[in-house]
Parts: sequence; C-alpha cells; structure tokens
Amino acid sequence: MDLFLERKDSKITMADIQPFKAYRPRPDLAAQIASPPYDVLNSEEARQLAAENPLSFLHVVKAEIDLDPAVDVHSEQVYEKSAQNLHKLMENGQLIQDYEPCLYLYQQRMGNHVQCGLVAGASVAEYQNNLIKKHEFTRLEKENDRACHVEKLGANTGPAFLTYIASAKIDALVDEFRKNKPVYDFTSDDGISHTLWLIGSQQIDPFVEAFAEVSCMYVADGHHRSAAACRVCEKRKAANPNHTGKEQYNYFLSVIFPHNQMKILDYNRVVLDLNGLSSVEFIEKISANFQVEPAQAPSPDKKGTFGMFLEKQWYRLTAKPGTYPVNDPVKSLDVSILQDNLLEPVLAIDDPRTSTRIDFVGGIRGTAELEKRCENDAVAAFSMFPTSIEELMAIADAGQVMPPKSTWFEPKLRSGLIVKMLDE
Repeated sequence: MDLFLERKDSKITMADIQPFKAYRPRPDLAAQIASPPYDVLNSEEARQLAAENPLSFLHVVKAEIDLDPAVDVHSEQVYEKSAQNLHKLMENGQLIQDYEPCLYLYQQRMGNHVQCGLVAGASVAEYQNNLIKKHEFTRLEKENDRACHVEKLGANTGPAFLTYIASAKIDALVDEFRKNKPVYDFTSDDGISHTLWLIGSQQIDPFVEAFAEVSCMYVADGHHRSAAACRVCEKRKAANPNHTGKEQYNYFLSVIFPHNQMKILDYNRVVLDLNGLSSVEFIEKISANFQVEPAQAPSPDKKGTFGMFLEKQWYRLTAKPGTYPVNDPVKSLDVSILQDNLLEPVLAIDDPRTSTRIDFVGGIRGTAELEKRCENDAVAAFSMFPTSIEELMAIADAGQVMPPKSTWFEPKLRSGLIVKMLDE
C-alpha cells in the first residue's frame, strides 16, 4: 500500500503534491535576489556575478564566494555561511514567509519558448518507490554536498525540475489561473522572463486533485537535489519518534512541468587529443562507422547525425545503418552512438565520466564556443542533435540510465524565488 497515497475521499491516487509556506523575496527585490542555480557556475564565476549584489541568492547556494578562495567548497564553514546568509535575508525582511501553505505557478519565457510549471512539495516516498522516475546516476560527492547544504539550512533552496505527461485538465487549470495578477514578473540579465503566481488555500484543491490523476513524474533535472532530500528525510524520520509522514521534510521543493513544454538543448563534446592519430588517420578510422562529408552547417539537423569541427572545418557525420541497436532506448541515443562508435573505439575514451581527455559544452553556448575551444585547448569538437523528452521518459520507464551529459535543459530555474523550509 505504500506505493500509493490516500486522500480524504479515499480514492487511490498517485502524484502527491504538497502545499507549503514558502519564504520568497519581497516583490521589489525579486529580480535582485533570484540567482542562477548552484551547479551552472563555478565558484569564481559566481563570485564575479554576485560581487556587487549582496542580496544575490548565490550568497546562499554558493556561499564559498564570501570566504577565502582557499577554503574547501565542501567544508562545514561553507554550509554554515550559507545558513547565516539565508537567515540574514529572512531576518532583514528581504525574504518573507507566506502565512498559509500555498502552491505556486512559475512561468519562464526564453525567446519564443514559454514553460509554466507548478511549484509544490514532491513526495519523497514516491521518489523512493519510483513513482518519480530517474534517468541518471548520482555522484556521491555531489549528493553529499546537497544533503549537507539542506541539513545545515533546514531548507530546500533550489528546486528539482520534474515533468509529467501533459494533462488537458492541468493545462486548463494553469491557463485559467494565469489570468490572475502575478506576484513577480521580471526579466533577468540573460533576457529570460520570470513570472510567479501564488495559489492560495482556497484555490489549491483543483490542482491537488488533478495531479492525483498523474500516474508518475520524471526527474528532468535535479537528481542530486532529489536524492539529497531523500537522505535528509530519512535522517529526520529516524530522529522523530512522532513521525507521521506528513511533515514538510517528507516533500522536496520541485517545479513540475508538462512534458510538451520541455526544451532540451544539445550537450556537445570537445576532445583534447586524437589518441595519437593524425587528422587524416582519424577521419579514415571513423569512416568505418560514419559517413563523413563537409558540412553546410555546424549543427546536425536530425537524429543519427553529428557535427564535427576538426582542423578549422565542419564535417557532417552520419551513423551508418547497423552500427547501433535501433530498439534499445539507451544504445540508440545519439550520445551513445557517438560514444560506442567513435569516442571509445577510436579515441580510447572509455568512461566519459572520469576521462580528462573529454569535456562537455552546453548547447546554450552555441557552436561558436566549440570553435573557440578548438582554438584554445581542444583538437576536435562534436555538435549533437538534442535528446528528446520522449527518449528520456522511455529510458526512465525502462528502469535504465542515460549516459552522462545527455541533456541540457533551458531555461534554468532561478534559485531564491521560492525557499521551502523543512520545518514550518
């Protein structure tokens, strides 16, 4: 029975979403406080970005920027500084708490692309029972980092990015609610607009009931945040003799989007050497599995094709029939085709997770960044056709795992717009 949760009407339901009393920026400070997520900037980039903005939420999610650069980013000192910075924003009234549990709608607009998700507490129990499905492994050091951060602050400060098969009922609720006046509506420095609506207690039930009909959800981005929330939940559960399962630590901060609003960009590769081969030898070897021809454009236009930048020239690579199993949801991914037919057999890059001879470049940086890398520290670059959300869900449904660096979601969710406390 613990795979399912029952509500007051005794109907067996699936997606259990929980309202909560968020801490969020004072409306006039929302644009100043909201920051990129912790994992898209290194410490130096974050330090520079927040240097003239003492209210930036980077001071909470990457508090090493307020300490000596020699301090280990995973030290207790960093987590303590994060907690201090969060509590300072609260004490100064720059973050204010809603007086009742609420849900929220968070819309982002990037160019012509618009996505709007529900901000809610997602169930740890459903994550553990695979009703919130995963598609990648977590790395222990990153999971440890997020768990320490959540535990020290007593809060989820960055949301997990979840998705579900689009529902006409939920779409209608969202569209109708967006006619109301938002509590925030601003454009960040990167040109992405952010709009937030508050769903008060009198308006929550239709959303809860509609999500109760969602059979499962998927982690799109934020596996480490989700896993860390589960670890903290288990720790608090063990320490609480009066545990009921309804405490806020049983739910983690999430923004939940319909699958047809997901925008996945390419996640490109650069390699630092050709494994001792000359460019001519390299092209000869890869021609066994790929048709190689000069490219008219740097980006591939369909699945099974790749762009390759080598010796200041773009090529188009097309995987030859029979070089990969078309019915295998993992092996038929373009990132797998490139890995299994080129990176490993030709360049001897057998584990892209650990190899120091390969690097990854998010598609938001464009193919010009790949050319720049080849001018500086790389010898070849590969532009990828984006993985689809349907491919991601098929792999999660099969209980399998995607190769590393398969998806790059845009736009990124801002941190600091919604903070969820583990205790209310």
